[in-house]
Amino acid sequence: MSSVGLKLGGLAVAVVAVFGGAYAVGQLVGPVSRSPEPAGHQDMAEAHGGHDEAAVPKGLQVSQDGMTLEVLSTGLVAGQPADFAFRIVDTDGHAVTRYTETHDKLMHLVVARRDLSGFQHVHPAMTADGTWHVPLTFANAGDHRVFADYRRAGAAEGVTLGADVAVSGNYTPAPLPPPALTSAVGEYRVTLSGELTPGTTSKLTLTVDRNSVPVTDLQPYLAAYGHLVALRQGDLAYLHVHPGEGETRAGPSIVFYAEVPSAGTYRLYLDFKHGDVVRTAEFTVVAGEHGHE
Repeated sequence: MSSVGLKLGGLAVAVVAVFGGAYAVGQLVGPVSRSPEPAGHQDMAEAHGGHDEAAVPKGLQVSQDGMTLEVLSTGLVAGQPADFAFRIVDTDGHAVTRYTETHDKLMHLVVARRDLSGFQHVHPAMTADGTWHVPLTFANAGDHRVFADYRRAGAAEGVTLGADVAVSGNYTPAPLPPPALTSAVGEYRVTLSGELTPGTTSKLTLTVDRNSVPVTDLQPYLAAYGHLVALRQGDLAYLHVHPGEGETRAGPSIVFYAEVPSAGTYRLYLDFKHGDVVRTAEFTVVAGEHGHE
């Protein structure tokens, strides 16, 4: 294999969503060098962590910027629906109640088991006391990580806080699927091309077809044609990126950009909507020399 990353189809692998020429850039962890960005898209980078070399990776902290993710739900059981509840509290223990929408929602909640299986991306509703609720079923037992991705009202940047939750039941470990160029989701196939290279802005193209026919009428979902979350194996460092504003095409190709400075194995989760149904395609990608012979 390549010494600089997993070669995928001779193109580059990466992580942001773009159709046409508009794009946004997200950062996953650590110091990176940055390619120039088009005017008007700096806010997306800032909203997802900016480019502070000293920044802690997204999703690894339960508290940041005077806010803490407080999970209220207990006694979670695999396979049983639950009203999952949590709050974001300030340093005085008071619930935060004022938020700014990002990508059509006030709160994005991402869930994955520690072995990167069981991915879910849902959108809770907040009650007047600042408690967020969402119907949630954890399919399998084991330790899970929940990520609250949001922006507090008046804040210049978004925040992603993470917390572990235990789900009881019979635990069966799930091995991480090997790297592959395609992901099947029912009748749909998503093809990945590119190269994930640490320390640079990388480009990823995801192409959607249905029964071998290119899909050219993807539907907007949360003001975008594609949403991508990346989690790093081991610590579950988090990246959530979306298409930029401007002229877009509804498929079949979706382009993402991301800065992933560390070598390692990542799981990518692409949400796309077609036929009024949101589907998720998943990929395992190896960046850099980690795990290469």
